[in-house]
Amino acid sequence: MPQSHAPLTLVVGTKNYSSWSLRPYLALAHTGQPFQEVVIHLGEPDSTQKILQYSPSGRVPLLKHGELSIWDSLAICEYLAETFPEARLWPEDKAARAVARSVTAEMHSGFAALRQHMNMNIRARKPGQGRGPGVAEDIARIQAIWNECRARFGKGGPFLFGAFSIADAFYAPVVTRFVTYDVTLDAVGGAYRDAVLALPSFQKWLEAAQHEKPVAKYD
Repeated sequence: MPQSHAPLTLVVGTKNYSSWSLRPYLALAHTGQPFQEVVIHLGEPDSTQKILQYSPSGRVPLLKHGELSIWDSLAICEYLAETFPEARLWPEDKAARAVARSVTAEMHSGFAALRQHMNMNIRARKPGQGRGPGVAEDIARIQAIWNECRARFGKGGPFLFGAFSIADAFYAPVVTRFVTYDVTLDAVGGAYRDAVLALPSFQKWLEAAQHEKPVAKYD
């Protein structure tokens, strides 16, 4: 069986909390390829043991494609872009693609204050909370990224580079945080937030998250 036709399995954490898992889920759903999910509930005594049955890093997400395992959300998304080029997970234009990779990498490694003080909790509503040191600066930087990408490359659709891309998959968890903590956005940011929330793949993830049991350490 050619590798591209091998079965796909995505191992993810609790959907209400696992921002890292949401990203490759959206990218994989965008390819249109059939895949199975394994959801490992976080915050339980045996969570790490269960994850280690799949992932050598002891973390989720992980993608299994036949006999191949790929861990780390960005590595998974890059693999999907290479394996299913017809999905166009990166912009076709070279300059747009370079910027898309830059803003994706910035989200992958940055925004520590926002991550610390505004953890992902899709079901929760915490207006006014999470405004720790450095969070305002992170929010301002994210809005600047959204404005620049939409102005320069977003004419062909509602997403950062027009059509949906890996960059949108990476900023989707931030969108959920901005809803949870009631972050005021400008017109561009608000329209972009709404476009992400309306994605059918995100709506499917949200539906599953709504029915998961809460975990005290995250709530």
